[in-house]
Parts: sequence; structure tokens; C-alpha cells
Amino acid sequence: MSDLTELVLQYFDKSDEADTLQLAEALKEDHPKKLLVINAEQRVTKRLELTDEGKDILTNGSHEAQIFNAVPKNGIPQDQLMSVPNSNIGFSKAMQAGWITIDKAAEGGPKVLRKVESIKDEVQIILEKIHKQDLSDVTETQMSEIKRRKLVAEVKVTSYLVSKGPDFTLKVERYENELTPEMIASGSWKTREFKQYNFDALGVMPPSGHLHPLLKVRSEFRQIFLELGFSEMATNKFVENSFWNFDTLFQPQQHPARDAHDTFFLSDPATASKFPMEYLEKVKDVHEKGGYGSQGYRYEWKLEEAKKNILRTHTTANTARTLYALAMQTPFKPGKFFSIDRVFRNESLDATHLAEFHQIEGVVIDFGLTLGDLMGFMNEFFKKLGIQKLRFKPAYNPYTEPSMEVFSYHEGLHKWVEIGNSGVFRPELLRPMGFPEGVTAIAWGLSVERPTMIKYKIDNIRDLIGPKVDLQMVYHNPLCRLEKSVS
Repeated sequence: MSDLTELVLQYFDKSDEADTLQLAEALKEDHPKKLLVINAEQRVTKRLELTDEGKDILTNGSHEAQIFNAVPKNGIPQDQLMSVPNSNIGFSKAMQAGWITIDKAAEGGPKVLRKVESIKDEVQIILEKIHKQDLSDVTETQMSEIKRRKLVAEVKVTSYLVSKGPDFTLKVERYENELTPEMIASGSWKTREFKQYNFDALGVMPPSGHLHPLLKVRSEFRQIFLELGFSEMATNKFVENSFWNFDTLFQPQQHPARDAHDTFFLSDPATASKFPMEYLEKVKDVHEKGGYGSQGYRYEWKLEEAKKNILRTHTTANTARTLYALAMQTPFKPGKFFSIDRVFRNESLDATHLAEFHQIEGVVIDFGLTLGDLMGFMNEFFKKLGIQKLRFKPAYNPYTEPSMEVFSYHEGLHKWVEIGNSGVFRPELLRPMGFPEGVTAIAWGLSVERPTMIKYKIDNIRDLIGPKVDLQMVYHNPLCRLEKSVS
């Protein structure tokens, strides 16, 4: 038995209970040491302690007293007095107390003179009382002034009220942890005390991997789509050709998005070769000549531009492939589709932009869908994500008309952040695929990163994905719960 344990037991042999602060003082031990106790009740008290500035005043006097003591009986030029430490606040407080005055007409410039013969440094006296924990004579006004000047700080002190347990004894016996063959052979197990098993203990968690917040949010998004009856689109093409990424979406070949400043182009293989040629001719015609109520772009459409391989800039390329496959089926069947995967943009990096990110794509196709259907669905969709502060802003997209940008308020950044784009697909996109008149499609795309930033209150997207990610953040963040609506 250790000396400290024996001292504690002897103390409790003579006393029924004690506060650990008193116990540590009686045993002449530091309070943080582990003390053997039977029953313990935690106590939290508060007390005032002097700050570093307060300790300096306790030793050297208040700033105003130091200023007063630096003024000789015949006065001192003001500029010389201001060399005293903390002179600005000291001079102001001394003037306020009526201890000094200024003779502005003095020869050689303003001169500081004593206004009283002697002073009583109340601040130093109060700090000395606080240091001794004797607050009986300190008024609320004085205490407020001391706190306002940040000369004291309130600290919490945790201690325990310890008392004897029902089985208190001066002899500490060690319980056996396990039954050994030697105990059985000798029969000593009959006289040994064994430690009780705790069958409710959780045990040590086995080492394992941890889901990144992006994967948690992605799983929640996917579950919401599935609950709404959507089918998941194939997204196994990081490398896409310009035909499916741009041309089928009625995006002109001179569009700035096709520039190397916005899109990553591949050098090997630089081009694709397999296309549905009948459909390709219809896409070419609608670009050059228009149709379905459109004049087209009136330019010479070039196959070599459509062949260029790129890192896909949006998952709408997957949507185009899915819709084309749906158009090949007869008779027409309405559909709801979604995809969640990575896309690539040649972006300048900042707190809300990366060169690669995840995009969520959703599309509903049926007869007679309108912008009103799209806005209603957007509100319900984001409501299921726990995001209800939405704004819609008119926008332009080559492949949707009308188009809207979707904004949500970011509590961390304290501003409205764009989280998605949406619109009604143009006839120039749907009709060349073979969809009948009257069929319309509403679609939207949003990132996974920005809703994740809003949900987990992350201000900088580079702290969420990339080489600066804190692995402890991945470990400690809880499961994503998007407060889904049950309505």
C-alpha cells in the first residue's frame, strides 16, 4: 500500500467526509494527484484570480498611482511624463480622480502638476483583498470597475466531496482479476476475493476506417433520391467527349466553357471515335439550322470539335446519355433519374471553389412539366435536406430555358451561397433525341461540397477536401443527419 493511500485511509478513519481541496491541504499534497476515495461527489466553485496586469499592479501600484508618483512637487513636462509604463490609461485615470492637473500655458509646453498632496491607491488595495480572497469590504461598483479593466479573471475550481463507503477499512485488499490453474490446484481460490465482471462494459473499440463528411452527406442525398422513387444513372466516365458533354446539350462550339481556361482537355487519347451517327446528324442540324421553333446558332458545326476528349465538366453529360437511351424506348415512359459523382473545372481555387468537386444531378421527364413544377420540387427536395432558406435567381444556360440558380444562406460565411443550378430542358436538346411533342424535362445540379460546408459549418472548402484536410476532423465528425421532413 502506498504512503499516500495509507494517509488518506487514516484521515478518513477519524473523519466521515472532506473536500479534496481540504484533504490535499491537510496531507500537504498537490490537489491534482489521484487520491483513494470511496464515495465522491463533484463540486465546481468559482473564484477570482489576478491577471498578469493585476499582479503587476499589486506589486508596483496602479497605473494612475505610478503617474502621480512620477510627478514631482514642482511639476513635469507632459511629454516627459508619458514615458511612464501604461501612461495613457494612467494619465486618464489620474486626471479623472482629480490627482493631477495640466498647465497648458506653462513655458516650454504643457506641464503636469500635482493637485493633491497624497493619494490612496484604492485599486491596489482592492486587488490585495482579492488576492487574499477577502471580498467582504469590496463593493459591487469597485468590483465592476476592476473587472472592466480586466485586472481579475474568474476561474472554475473543481473538487470532490469524498466520504466513507459502506465497506470502509484501513486495509486495502487486492481483488483477483482471473481464476488461474494454480489457484484451482492449490484450492486457494476458495479464500480469494475476485473482481466482479461488468457485462455491460462496451470494451475497446476495434480500429477501423471512418467515413469522410462528404461521403456521409452523399449517402444522405442518395437515400433521399431513392425514397422519392428516382433511379440512379451510370456515372463511370470521368473522361467524356465534347459531343456528349457539350454538343448534345445545345451548347455552341464557340462557347467560353469549351476554352482551356475552363475545361481540362486530354492529350492522350485526344479524340473519341464512336458516336450514334443518326443522332449526331440531328444534333449538327439543330446547331446549324435550328428547328422545333429555334433558329439554331447559324454556324458551321465541326465534328473534330465534338470528338475532343475532356474531363467531364458536369454530370449533365450522364443525363444526356440516359435521356437518349430512354428516347430509344417505345412507347415513351416518364422517368426520374439522379447521379452523384465527381466533375472537373479549370477553376481558380478559393474558399468556395475547387478544380474538382462532386455534383448531384437530377432530372424528371414527363408530359407538361413546367417551371412551377421545378420550383415546387426544389423547395420539397431541399426541405428534406434541412435547408429551408432558399432563393431563386434567373440565369442563362444553353440547354435550359427558363433557367434558375439556387442559393442557400451559409451560417458560417454569413452570406448567401450558390448551391445549385436548374431549368427546363430546351426542345433543341430533347427533340433530336426522339422524344414526342409535349414531353418536357426539369433538371437541376448542385454540389455536395457546399451543402456539406453548410451542414458541418466549414468556412473553407479546402479544409473539406484536398491535402489540407485534418484527419481528426474526419474521425470526430458525427454522422450526417439532414433533419429530413416527414411531411
